[in-house]
Amino acid sequence: MHEHLFASFPGVEFDSLNPFDRSAFVTRAVSRLRDLKALGVKTFVDPCPIELGRDVELFAEISERAEINIICTTGFYFEAWGLPVYWKMRTAEEIAELYIREIEYGCGATSIRAGAIKCATDAQMTKQEEKFLAAACIAQRETGVPIITHTQDGIGGPEQQAAFAQGKVDAHRCLIGHCCGNPDPAYHRRVAEAGSYVGFDRVGKLQFQSDDVRAENLVRLFHAGFASQIMISQDTYCEMLGRYHPVRQLPKEEIQQVMDAKAKGLWPQPYTYLFTDFLPRLRAHGLSDDQIFPMLEDNPRRFFAGEPLPGR
Repeated sequence: MHEHLFASFPGVEFDSLNPFDRSAFVTRAVSRLRDLKALGVKTFVDPCPIELGRDVELFAEISERAEINIICTTGFYFEAWGLPVYWKMRTAEEIAELYIREIEYGCGATSIRAGAIKCATDAQMTKQEEKFLAAACIAQRETGVPIITHTQDGIGGPEQQAAFAQGKVDAHRCLIGHCCGNPDPAYHRRVAEAGSYVGFDRVGKLQFQSDDVRAENLVRLFHAGFASQIMISQDTYCEMLGRYHPVRQLPKEEIQQVMDAKAKGLWPQPYTYLFTDFLPRLRAHGLSDDQIFPMLEDNPRRFFAGEPLPGR
C-alpha cells in the first residue's frame, strides 16, 4: 500500500558524478516485483510525489514486464524536502486543478491516470502544506479518489485529519501514513478513532522504530477493534537516485555498510521483507493468517472503493 520503485530529490539531476542507469534499474525493479508477485501480491501502490522523480511511463514499463498492477498518485511532498517554488506560488484551487487533470485525464503528457492523491506535512504543519492539503480536499471531492499521506517523525496525523475534515473529506477516504514511527499506542488509537486508516507502513525502517515495537502496537490496535483500519507496508524503494542518502551526509562507515548490503542484494530493503520478516512477528504475537491477510487485502480494496468502514 505504500512502496516506491524510484525516487529522486530535487537537484539530484545535476549530479553528473552519479548517473542513472535506466536499463539496469528496470531489470532490477522487475526482478524485485516478480519476487513479490510470487508471494501472491497483485497490486503495488507507489505514492511518489510529483517532484520526487515520479515517472509514470517508467512505472508502466515495469508494470507490464513484471505483470503486476502499479497505482501511482498525484500530489506533492512536504515543504522542507519538496514543494517547488512555482507551485508554492499557486492557489489551492490552481493546485487542485492539476490534481484533477492528472486523475481524470493523465499525468503530464501521458494518458496514465493517478489513482490517489499524495499529501505530506512536516512535524509542524506549515502554511504552504496546509494549502496543499486544501487542494487535495478539493480534488478528492471532485474525483472521489482517496488520499494517502506522509507524516514526519510519526506525528501530525490528527492535524492532517482536522484539515481534511475542514475540507469536507470523509475520514475513511484518508490513509494517515507512517503512524508506526510513533511508539505511543494512544496516538494510533486517536487516529483510528477519528475514522481514518492508520499506516503501519514503514516496516523495516529501523532508524525510525524497531519492528518489535511496530508489531506490538499493531497487535494492540488490532485487539482494540480497529483491524479494518490498519494498513501494512514498508515505504521502501528499489532505487534512490544520487548519493547514498539524499538529505543528510553519511559517515564513511555507514556508507561502507550500505555498499556491502547493496553487493548482497539487501539494499535497498527488498519488498518481500514484509512477508519474510514482519508477518512472522505478528504470528508470534498470536495473530493468525486469517486475521493478518484481510489487513493486506480487504482494507486496501475497501479504501480504494470508498466503502465505509465496517463496525468495530
